[in-house]
Amino acid sequence: QVQLVESGGGLVQAGGSLRLSCAASGRPFRSYAMGWFRQVPGKEREFVAAIRWSGDSTYYADSVKGRFTISRDNTKNTVYLQMNSLKPEDTAVYYCGGRTYYSTSSYLRERRAYDYWGQGTQVTVSS
Repeated sequence: QVQLVESGGGLVQAGGSLRLSCAASGRPFRSYAMGWFRQVPGKEREFVAAIRWSGDSTYYADSVKGRFTISRDNTKNTVYLQMNSLKPEDTAVYYCGGRTYYSTSSYLRERRAYDYWGQGTQVTVSS
């Protein structure tokens, strides 16, 4: 069983930056692909970014491309989401997910691809 714990959310002004962290514990971490999703009340959880276990391949939603960067540190069992140039529309609860087995890049953009989820961390961007 894998547990994921997100941290780093908070309140920031538009144009500011935040770095989210997702720490994994439990079974070995190296086999996983990890993803970040976000959700606002009344809407579906949407894909933000994903990274393969090797860390060589990363994927982004068009809405965050060029502003957000996903990375991982396997020695710390942690995945990060560096968020720059934040906009009010980035306000959401951000969740990290973990996938156990191989997946195509397109499938990693889908919520159902992930086997484990953290509890979420709130990000609020004021205008």
